[in-house]
Amino acid sequence: MSSPVAPVRRMGEVTMQAFLKGTSVGTKPPLKDRVAATAGSSGENKKAKPVPWVEKYRPKCVDEVAFQEEVVAVLKKSLEGADLPNLLFYGPPGTGKTSTILAAARELFGPELFRLRVLELNASDERGIQVVREKVKNFAQLTVSGSRSDGKPCPPFKIVILDEADSMTSAAQAALRRTMEKESKTTRFCLICNYVSRIIEPLTSRCSKFRFKPLSDKIQQQRLLDIADKEHVKISNEGIAYLVKVSEGDLRKAITFLQSATRLTGGKEITEKVITDIAGVIPAETIDGLFAACQSGSFDKLERVVKNLIDEGHAATQLVNQLHDVVVENDNLSDKQKSIITEKLAEVDKCLADGADEHLQLISLCATVMQQLTQNC
Repeated sequence: MSSPVAPVRRMGEVTMQAFLKGTSVGTKPPLKDRVAATAGSSGENKKAKPVPWVEKYRPKCVDEVAFQEEVVAVLKKSLEGADLPNLLFYGPPGTGKTSTILAAARELFGPELFRLRVLELNASDERGIQVVREKVKNFAQLTVSGSRSDGKPCPPFKIVILDEADSMTSAAQAALRRTMEKESKTTRFCLICNYVSRIIEPLTSRCSKFRFKPLSDKIQQQRLLDIADKEHVKISNEGIAYLVKVSEGDLRKAITFLQSATRLTGGKEITEKVITDIAGVIPAETIDGLFAACQSGSFDKLERVVKNLIDEGHAATQLVNQLHDVVVENDNLSDKQKSIITEKLAEVDKCLADGADEHLQLISLCATVMQQLTQNC
């Protein structure tokens, strides 16, 4: 009786021989063909990766920075002399603070040295007192040469960019001031923040301060139209104007809304309604309905309107912002009534920031508005 293991072994031997034959030197394709095939496959894999438009259209050089003439003029002079003071950039979000210093650093160091010479830390990085004492201090102590591989002159210092520096603790800021003084020969610091009042005085006195203004509507419209043209986006001038209005001087927010609206419409024209939906703006009709409910004097009606507003998913903070604009521009209210309502708006905004219940806060706010509106009747 033959063993069942024998056929299995023979099959294994045949398979092994076939495998060895398939991989023998004689059956390999010529080296030229293999190289061509590898090059072809790598070329196919290297398709252009989709990049957020905010990064794609970020200024590559200082001249491309929009609307900040004073800062650009000073930086260009510094770039010509290859000398830079410690810098403090402050202003609203989306006005080009980070973009400006990154563009200046690229011009100073070139693409190769940029990664070696620039240390960028923002709020998402650990920036406690220990990091300032170790990571920042160690980076600042490194000495660098004054030459670039392409032969252009290069300043003999490094740049430390501390983005959102106003979120650093006072202790970490205090630890930074000694490092700024000691390593002034080899390192320049650039602090970026929204609120300059949150930076300790010893740091602000060591830096050249530059205020970044909110971008004008004209500059924003120009930049958005340029992007829309390059990306083949269908949007009217009215649509661009509305996009600028809802972004409130923040170009980064406007570009993000434009990209989101383009993806949502899928090549069709972008309308104001699409922008309203994406930006989370409460429609004007809803605000008018809320005012009408306040004017009616019926608390039950008011509560229904507020409940519907929250059920539709509108943010209470957005309502507070929009209601402020409506109240200030309302001619039917006296100055005293406006001041009472805006004071209540400030209270509600603080409570919401502290995590209070949205429904209760909006009811309280609308009750105050109703009280002031029904006084006229």
